[in-house]
Amino acid sequence: MQLLESGEMYLETIQILTEKNTNVRSIDIAEYMDFSKASVSRAIKNLKEARYIKVSDEGLITLTKTGKAVATKIYERHKVLTEFLISLGVSEENASNDACKIEHDISDESFTAIKKHMKKM
Repeated sequence: MQLLESGEMYLETIQILTEKNTNVRSIDIAEYMDFSKASVSRAIKNLKEARYIKVSDEGLITLTKTGKAVATKIYERHKVLTEFLISLGVSEENASNDACKIEHDISDESFTAIKKHMKKM
């Protein structure tokens, strides 16, 4: 199953929330993303069926190995691209918002080049 941008955003959110709090539930995701509980419920169902996440009987959500790999990749892109845009003089808020848009579409080659450039700075 090909993961869409929205799926990547959910996985990234689960990763962020897991780093802040070890227990992640659907309600936490809904609050963080400012989405309806119904929208989150549908996304969680799809991500679970695609084996990107596991949901315990208590409703705790964890990333599978595959889900963690995707989430880590997207979150790293977000952080590096935000930092890169800030270094160009973009405000932190706009840099973060723009990074969120770019992180899903940028090629591995371009991202690697930006990352190398940032390490030199």
